[in-house]
Formats: sequence, C-alpha cells, structure tokens
Amino acid sequence: MNRFYIVIFALLATACQETDSEQNKSDQKMEKPQYAQDSHSFSKPNEVAATHLSLDVEVDFDNSVISGTATHRLERNGGNSVFFDIRGLTIHGVTDQDGDTLNFSITRGNKRGDGLGIALNESTAEVNINYVTSSDAAALLWLNPEQTLGKTGPFLFTQGQAILTRSWVPIQDTPALRITYDANVKVPSNLMAVMSATNPTSKNQSGIYSFRMDQPIPPYLMALAVGDLKFEEVGKRTGVYAEPAMLEKAVYEFADVEKMLIAAEDLYGPYKWDRYDILVLPPSFPFGGMENPRLTFATPTIIAGDRSLTSLIAHELAHSWSGNLVTNATWDDFWLNEGFTVYFEKRIMEALYGKDYAEMLNQLGLQDLKHTIDDLGETSPDTHLKLDLEGRDPDAGMTDIAYEKGFLFLRMLEEKVGRERFDKFLRNYFSENAFKTMTTERFIAYLGENLLSELDEKPDVHEWIFQPGIPDNFPKPNSSLFAKVDEAREAWLSGEKAASKLETKDWSTHEWLYFIRGLEGGLSISKMSELDAAFGFTETGNSEIAAAWYEHAIQSNYRKAFPAMEEFLVSVGRRKFLEPLYQKLSETDEHLKWAKEVYEKARPNYHSVSTQTIDEILKWS
Repeated sequence: MNRFYIVIFALLATACQETDSEQNKSDQKMEKPQYAQDSHSFSKPNEVAATHLSLDVEVDFDNSVISGTATHRLERNGGNSVFFDIRGLTIHGVTDQDGDTLNFSITRGNKRGDGLGIALNESTAEVNINYVTSSDAAALLWLNPEQTLGKTGPFLFTQGQAILTRSWVPIQDTPALRITYDANVKVPSNLMAVMSATNPTSKNQSGIYSFRMDQPIPPYLMALAVGDLKFEEVGKRTGVYAEPAMLEKAVYEFADVEKMLIAAEDLYGPYKWDRYDILVLPPSFPFGGMENPRLTFATPTIIAGDRSLTSLIAHELAHSWSGNLVTNATWDDFWLNEGFTVYFEKRIMEALYGKDYAEMLNQLGLQDLKHTIDDLGETSPDTHLKLDLEGRDPDAGMTDIAYEKGFLFLRMLEEKVGRERFDKFLRNYFSENAFKTMTTERFIAYLGENLLSELDEKPDVHEWIFQPGIPDNFPKPNSSLFAKVDEAREAWLSGEKAASKLETKDWSTHEWLYFIRGLEGGLSISKMSELDAAFGFTETGNSEIAAAWYEHAIQSNYRKAFPAMEEFLVSVGRRKFLEPLYQKLSETDEHLKWAKEVYEKARPNYHSVSTQTIDEILKWS
C-alpha cells in the first residue's frame, strides 16, 4: 500500500475514533439520571421526573391560603403516569401543555402527606396543577401584624425542610431530585415577596413579584416570605432583608458576611449561587437559620448586638457548598449535609477569628452531642450517622448526631491525613459533585478512592458511620479560654470569690454559655440571686444566655425568672430553645401546669415544626 493511502486510512481511522468519542460523550450527556429511592416520597422520578417548576400563585392573608397553578416540565423515562407529593392541598384540576384535561387520583398516605397521581397522554410534556393550600398548611406560618416587630402588616414565611414543601406546592418532594424554577407571586401591595431565587430590593406598586432560580435545587430549599421588608447591602454580593425596625441592627450584626463568603471561597472553591443575602424573620421562625439558596432565612435570636452569634450565619453560608451544592440523596443521609457544614462553619470562623475562638465552638458542640447521646441512649441506632427513618418523620433525624458527630468524623479524618490534604479532598469533592446528590455509601466509596487509599493505617469508617455513640478516637477540643472560665466558676462555687468580683469583662457569649452550663443543677435561691444581681441573666437580651439560664431557674425554682421566661417562651419560636425548657418544666406537676398555661398563649406564635415537638412533650391535645 502506498504512502498516500496509508495516510488516508490513518486520517479516516482517527476521524472514526473522534466520532466514536464524541458519540460516547453525547451518550453520557443523554444518560438518564438514577434517583435514589426515597421512602418519604410518593414520587417516582426514575419513571417520570418533574425537573422544572413554573409557579403562578396568590398569597391570601384574609383566608391564610396560597392558591394558583404549579406547572411542571416533565422528563419522561417510560412512565405513563407522574406522581407528586401533596399534604392538605385541594386539587381543582390538571391539564397538559395544550390545555387538555388529565385524569388524576389521590393516594391517601398518613399525616406526612398523600400521593397525587396524574395519567399522561403520549404527548404530555408538562402538567398544570390548579390548587389551593389548607389554612393550616404545615410549611406556612401566617402572622398578624401584632406578631411582627413593626406591627405594620401581616407576615408569611415557609419552612420546607424536611418534607413540608408538599403542603404549599404539589411537588416531587424528595432531596433525590433537583429542580429549577420560576415564579410569579401576587401579594398585598403594601408588602414585599422574596424567595430562594433572584429577588427584588424594593417594593413595587402592583404587588406582583417575579423570581427565577436557574441553578437546580432540591425541592425542600424552595422558600417564600412575604412581609413589610426593606433591603440593605453589606457587601458586593451580600445584603440583608428585614422589617424596617430591625434592619439597622441586622446590618450591624452581619457586617462580616462578605468576609465570611471570601473565606469560604478561599477554602473550598467558588460560590455558585451569585448572591448571598439574609432575611431576618420574626421570632416565630423554628430554626436558627435555613440555608435557602441565595437567601438564608434567619432567626432574630442571633441579633445579640455584639456579633457573637454569627457562627450561625457561617453555618448557613457553608451550606451553599454542603447541602445545597452536594445534597443528601435521602433523609437517612442527612449527616452528609450537616456534618460537612459544621466542619466548614468552624473553618470559616477559625479563618476570621482565630483557633481559640473555633475551639470554643468545638467544645460547646461536643457538650451538645454528649447531651443528645444521653437522651437517645448510648446504643440507640439513632446515634448512627447513617439513619434508618423509614416509616418515621425525617424530622426525627435532625439531631446533634448529624451535626456534631458528623463534624467530629471529618475532624478525625483531617487529623489523620493532615489539613492540607484534607482541604484538597473537600475542594475536589464539592467541585466534582456539584449540583448532584450523594448517598452515604457513595461517599464512603469516594472517600476510599480519593483520600484513604494510600494510607497504611486506615480509620474505621464503618464504626463512625454505622455504629452508635462516639468512637474512642474522636478529636478532643481544648480551649484555653474555657480553662479560664472553669477557674472563675470554681472560685465562685467554692466561695473564694463573690460573683461580682469575677473577671468577666471580655467574655463572649460562648464563655458565658460555658460558665452557665457548668453550674451544678439545683443551685440555692441565694446563689441564683447572687449571679443574677451580678450579671443580669434573667433580663438579658441574649437569647442563648437566657435559654441556658432559664433551665437553671426551672431546676432551682427561681421564681424571679419566671415572668421573663414566660415572655421568652411566648415570643420566641426557635425549637432549639423551646424543647429543653418545656422538657424541664414537664418534670414536675407544678411546673407542668404553669408550662401548659404559657403554651396556650404561645402556641399560635409557633411554626408547626415547633408545635409538633412541644405537643408531644406536654401531651397537648
């Protein structure tokens, strides 16, 4: 064969290889995603997935309902029906993209929700679901003007995690699926609407607001709030929404958020969500914060006036990588969201405020973890990182196990391989798995291949993830600042120093918390009075310190604190504070009677996430 033909054949072979290669890439792109099986959802996304939502709704404060149409774009993979999760929704009708009516049926489930099945035509590419929520939808909290700070108008906010989004939108309510969405929301003209999406920065005359979320998110992160809101920037990519009466305080408190964002990017790569803004909600919000993309929902209980509680914002910001970017595939894998986020939060705080500051957070977190294990039982399967929540509300898995045991596991890995190597691993993990879901089993495989494969002595990953309690090789925090607090507390308890003589001038909230937590249970009234006179714990405006102090007031029956505690319980809806206080109050008949009287006043101010827990503690009906 002459040289000319050899060249021609070589070129053809190369072209064929390149064509085959391009075809393989195309096939990979066209390959349908495989969604994890989720026992908490009726959806079957492996048959038909609803991948984009267009929402057109009206918020009706007079009747406490949201009504309108949810249009879902479908990705079909052989299924002839599509299934959605609903809870308390009234479905008025379903049509396709051509306006043709589609048959639907509802499968009754349990108090966590029902299934909406819609029969599809061969050409169905979209379904339009016309619906209205119930007035007591579990995700929604409707506040009258008197329940807000400014008292100028009503307020509404949603809380979708874990499986409550289905109570205000018919949706495939599983973290295994990611969706994009757009929305038109009509509200009263004196109020502003904001979502976990692109947002306005001022009110408009029409009361109609449009939103887009182009990055795919799990449905539990779709969020809406409506109220008398104002906005102010605190950095190039960061800002704060709040009621006008709260805005100045919030802007001061969150002045370092842009620095946090820069520190986070320096650690683990670019921020993928364009903006990071914070919405300060009324006190009824049941959590410290919720990491809704682009717009963290935050409790006002972190507004302490000294920026001492902003580690919570670092936590919600860190979720922009762990949870929002790489998401637990099911609620059994919840630790993959929270353990990573606590680790990341602590690294942000260390970068900004130093190792001593971070070690205080680590030590308080370990206290919380040990307390949770004592409550659950050392051998309880609920102290595993990988959970089995089938048949249970996934809210049951949202304990300090996922957060603090998950953190300790990652901290142990960091110490095992060295910080530099561990940081490189995490940076790659977030980059390679961006906008994807993750199961515990796939993470273990990824960990083995990308971090542990070259180690001669490998840590017992199975013990950490699938066994109860805290393994013996957990990293021990050691705070030099807390050592000084121990000395001061012991000097007071022993009578060596009066409370007023203790050197506490430069103490942060964390040192005060550690001081109070270390007090003996059931102090005498005289001892409680001495502390109160010296430090004003009963009337403190710091919610963390107040909640810790009120636990001691209950144990000591320090009645002077009870009026302030009642005001606290009525006005603050954060479950982290409510649960331990009501639990301690329920331990004696006298306190239980008082707690029920307070709860009757307070309950209308609480979100369903909190009432579900407190109802059980007080046996409320």
